[in-house]
Amino acid sequence: MPEYAVVHDPRFRDLILPNAELTKLADGMLWAEGPVYFAQGDYVFWSDIPNNKLYQWVEGCGVRVFDSAANNCNGHTIDDQGRLISCEHLTRRVTRREHDGSVTVIADHHAGRRLNSPNDVVVKSDGSIWFTDPPYGILSDYEGKTADQEQDGCYVYRVEPGGEPMPVATDFVKPNGLAFSRDESRLFISDTGLSHDPDGPHHIRVFNISQDGLTGGSVFAEIEHGVSDGFRVDKEENLWTSTGRGISCYDPSGVLLGEIRVPEVVSNLCFGGAKRNRLFITASTSLYSLYVGVAG
Repeated sequence: MPEYAVVHDPRFRDLILPNAELTKLADGMLWAEGPVYFAQGDYVFWSDIPNNKLYQWVEGCGVRVFDSAANNCNGHTIDDQGRLISCEHLTRRVTRREHDGSVTVIADHHAGRRLNSPNDVVVKSDGSIWFTDPPYGILSDYEGKTADQEQDGCYVYRVEPGGEPMPVATDFVKPNGLAFSRDESRLFISDTGLSHDPDGPHHIRVFNISQDGLTGGSVFAEIEHGVSDGFRVDKEENLWTSTGRGISCYDPSGVLLGEIRVPEVVSNLCFGGAKRNRLFITASTSLYSLYVGVAG
């Protein structure tokens, strides 16, 4: 096994390539976040929240600043038309970047009040957009702008195409990362309340999705080392998540299979590459990549 791999369950050996190197693709950021892969151009976007920049890495070309006034954006995803959807801390909104470069606001208010600071976002196959709304972007000027919280809590929202944001989960302290199971029957959501409270939650919960919303919400996995900031699901329904000391991989029932140790605190990750078997990892000041033995 490579030095970066820690095996907790023998099944993890099949998910790691013994000759794959953990490679640093870019560095120099203050807090890298929100990687998203675009297959049509073989490139990755990610945020440097405190520096207010959106970066792009292109295979064979390297790194460039794509947007130097990125509204302290955090998490990103891509919709079925290949458009970038972003969570912006500074403007407290979720936006979509159209193909002509214009920006469409997906959500910025609920019940007549401003959102807290949208953090992470996913798109369902029916076109609905789901996002988390903790207060990180309004707690200080470092990742946004200090402001009062206008919402009664920190919710998870769903936005139907052309509709308004509707809360689907309201019992989180600080909802953060989220991801669908491959068949979209379940939604995983992390709570990172530990970040500002030593007794706060640091786990991932799993919900069943129905026409009426979400049901269940049991704890899928407790994060022993840090918090689960962002995560993705692979083709075998394993969940790969950031933790305080790297990436942890859990099987579909929540059993820890193994870890990938990264030299910096990992914030988020996504699958990409031509075969979707390449992890792109944002970690503190850097963007890393690692080929693995399963596709995302």
